Amino acid sequence: MAFLEEYLFWKLAKFLVGKQEYRILHVSEDQRELWLEKTENKQTQVVRLLQYNLEWSNWIQRDIVLLADNGEKIRRKLAKRELTILNVYFSAYPPVDDYEFRLAKPYLSVNGKVTVDSVLIERSNAMEAFEKLGSRYDLPLRMDFSKEYSEEDIETIKKNTIQIAADRAKAEQSVFQYGKPFFTYVFIAIQIGMFLILEAAGGSTDTSTLIKFGAKFNPLILEGEWWRFFTPVIIHIGLLHLFMNTLALYYLGTMVERLYGNGRFFVIYILAGFSGVLASFISSPNLSAGASGAIFGCFGALLYFGVAKPKLFWRTLGLNTLVVLGINLAFGFTVPGIDNAGHLGGLVGGFAAAGILHLPKKRRIPLQIFFLAGTIVIIFFSLQYGFSDKAARVDERSILVLAQQQVNDEKYQQANDLLTEFGKSEPLSSESLFMLSFTEIKLERLEEAKTNLLKVIEMEPEFHEAYYNLALIFLQENNLDQAIIYAKKAVELNPEKESYKKILEQIANLKDAA
Repeated sequence: MAFLEEYLFWKLAKFLVGKQEYRILHVSEDQRELWLEKTENKQTQVVRLLQYNLEWSNWIQRDIVLLADNGEKIRRKLAKRELTILNVYFSAYPPVDDYEFRLAKPYLSVNGKVTVDSVLIERSNAMEAFEKLGSRYDLPLRMDFSKEYSEEDIETIKKNTIQIAADRAKAEQSVFQYGKPFFTYVFIAIQIGMFLILEAAGGSTDTSTLIKFGAKFNPLILEGEWWRFFTPVIIHIGLLHLFMNTLALYYLGTMVERLYGNGRFFVIYILAGFSGVLASFISSPNLSAGASGAIFGCFGALLYFGVAKPKLFWRTLGLNTLVVLGINLAFGFTVPGIDNAGHLGGLVGGFAAAGILHLPKKRRIPLQIFFLAGTIVIIFFSLQYGFSDKAARVDERSILVLAQQQVNDEKYQQANDLLTEFGKSEPLSSESLFMLSFTEIKLERLEEAKTNLLKVIEMEPEFHEAYYNLALIFLQENNLDQAIIYAKKAVELNPEKESYKKILEQIANLKDAA
């Protein structure tokens, strides 16, 4: 019976590691103390096994207090609200003095968050104690106490236990090493390259440049430029925007690509990016761009992993993922100007894409078909909704930006039609009326231009450009009296403008000559 306690020690360790799937936290150098953890076990999250020949009960008390202190450190590290430790002593004989009262009740730490439930296994109670521990886990813990156990028996069960733990840890680790990041770096390179192109072409914050290179711009999407559901993902507005999204993509993208593999990550990123732009298209008429929707799609893919493998998720990525996601969502909803719809759309799109593809080397065909069908239906009806109420997808600012683009390209009739059509649904602002009058001047509809310019100065009496254009129209009509009135007003409102002074001087000379 010389090796009985050591064999019992490793027999229980093998039961906990093999049958109950506990993980090894720590093994002492002499391999007589073993710490195990299984945070998802609600009853007992940590087990501590100690092989030690007990002599006095006061040593047990000191050890339990110290154990509770160590347990508090583990509790904080594991981010658990409460922690229960099963503390099992293996001793050839019980202490010589009275000890039962020290083990009768679980010990609570000072703050009440750590509970230490202690058990003593010694030769006289070994069978009963083993049965009790087995019932704690609702599984029989069998042991042949009539057999003599050798050092070889102990080595065998010890190696088996450690091998089981190592194999499981290796299998879990392999889940996070399925693929080597590739497309993450490709997307980072593309968005940095596109930023440099934007800067060279007019600036990454210049509206016309952003529209030209494919930012999300509802009026042009409504005109059929469907590629704008994808191109905004690689476009960023300003250096800070690029830096933040590149940093997020570097950390999140590599994690998701390792988890899902290259091909799956590519699909997740693209579908999430599309979903983010689609959600933004439906909910906001503002021009927008950026990889944020696709990056939130990476969060969505991690959440799907949490649904598919909840135990592994909560033990590894769970808390950190939810905290970072929560911070990002809170930031988006509290800071103005952030496209929250795009973020949420990307989050849902990433989750859906991960559901369609599922995890590498795993198949759940009915579930994947469900995700695929659901995603197609949602995208179809979202597009139907977006394109059925076109007026709701644009605002006056968007229309004005597009009209300015068309004027810059000398497409005056298109700009005129655009502003006129929008004016039928709601009254135009002074700025839009001025733009409309400009197109009418270019199309030689001077009376219409004159009417709209008079509306402009009625709405905004200090709109000096309107007075200047009225002066030009009246000059063209040879109405010098009216022309000089508006020219003087333009100079009065903006005396620094040289073109205003020149037209006033020209009209005055013509009036004197007449």
